Amino acid sequence: MIDCDVHNSWTTAEVLLPYLPPTFREYMERGELPGPKGAFPHGHRPWLHPEGFMRYDAIPPNGGHPGSDYELMREQLLDRYDMEYVILGGDEAIEVSTLANPYYAQALASAYNDWMIAEWLPRDKRFKGSLVVAPQNPELAAAEIRRLGAHPDIVQVLVSSGSQRPYGDPFFHPIWEACAEFDLPFALHLGGQGGLNSTPIGCGPTTFFWETHALLAETGMAHLASTIAHGVFEKWPNARLVMIECGVAWVPPILWRLDEDYRALRKETPWLKRLPSEYARDHVRITTQPLEQPHNPSALWPALADIGAEDMLMFASDYPHWDFDDPDFLRIPQEWRERVLSENARALYKLPQRQLKQMTDGALTR
Repeated sequence: MIDCDVHNSWTTAEVLLPYLPPTFREYMERGELPGPKGAFPHGHRPWLHPEGFMRYDAIPPNGGHPGSDYELMREQLLDRYDMEYVILGGDEAIEVSTLANPYYAQALASAYNDWMIAEWLPRDKRFKGSLVVAPQNPELAAAEIRRLGAHPDIVQVLVSSGSQRPYGDPFFHPIWEACAEFDLPFALHLGGQGGLNSTPIGCGPTTFFWETHALLAETGMAHLASTIAHGVFEKWPNARLVMIECGVAWVPPILWRLDEDYRALRKETPWLKRLPSEYARDHVRITTQPLEQPHNPSALWPALADIGAEDMLMFASDYPHWDFDDPDFLRIPQEWRERVLSENARALYKLPQRQLKQMTDGALTR
C-alpha cells in the first residue's frame, strides 16, 4: 500500500531556524507570529475548526504536535497498515502561500525542504518527500525546484490549493516548466486559505468550518479547469497534476461540463487537441481522502468509472488529521483496489516494487 498524503510535523517551527538565512532567521525570531513563540508564520484563516485539526490519539506520549513523532507514526500508520511507501507533505509548510512577502515565503519553504530532507527522509526508507514551494513568485519557486528537484527521494512539487489565481494561468508556467524539467508532478493540497488568499468560495466568505470544509472543493475545480484550458499538458506532455484532499465526487460532473462546453467553444483554445476528460485521464491524479460517502455506497462508482477514475485515484490517509481515512474501511470496488491502493501511485511517482518491508536505518523485518 502507498499512502499519498501523510503530514510530518514539528513540535515547534523553530526547528527551521538553522536552515534559514540570517535575515529571515531574525524575521522568525523577532517578527510577528500567528500565535506564541515557535508558531509558524502564515496568514490567519477567517474560520476556526471547533475540534482542532488533529487526531488526539496521535499526540506523542511526551507531548508535542501530532505528526512530529516518527515512532508513533511508524506504529499507527507505517507498520499497522504495512505501508510500502508514504509521501510526506508536511503540515503547516504550505501555508507559506498566504504571506504577502514572497521572499520570506520561499525562504520558509526552502528551510522546510532542507529540514525534511535532513531530519525525516533518512529515518525510514519508506518515506518519500514533497518539495514545497511558495507560488507567489514563480521564478523563486522554479529556482527551488532546480535546487533540490534531482534529490532521489523527492517525488513531487507541492503548493496549497489556496492561491491568487488558478494554477494553469501562464503566471505559474515557470513552476510547470521546472517540474517538467525534473519530471516531477505538480501537486496541490487543500489549504492556504488566509492572508493573500482570503476566501476559497466563489460567492464570498463562509461562516462555519463544516460548511467551508465541504465547499473547499471549489478550488480544485478551478485549478483543474485552468490547467487543462491553458494547455499545460500540450506545452509539457510529461506534466501531471495531483489534487490532494480536494474531494472526488465532483470530478465527473466537472469533466462532463468541460467536455460539453469545449465541444461548442473550442475555437477559444485552439492549442487543445483533445477533450478535457481525455487530458484528465492521462495527466491528472486525485487522492481518495476525503472520499465522499453517498447514502447508497455503490452510487459513487459508476460516475467515476465513466471518466476512467480507476486509473486516476490514489489512496491517501491524511494522517494524523481529524478526518483520517482507515484503509481497512474504504469502500473501493474490489477490482479497483490494487490500482487505487498502490499501483497508480507507483506509476506516477516511479516507485519500485518493494519485496521487503524496510524499517528505520535500513533494518529488514521479514
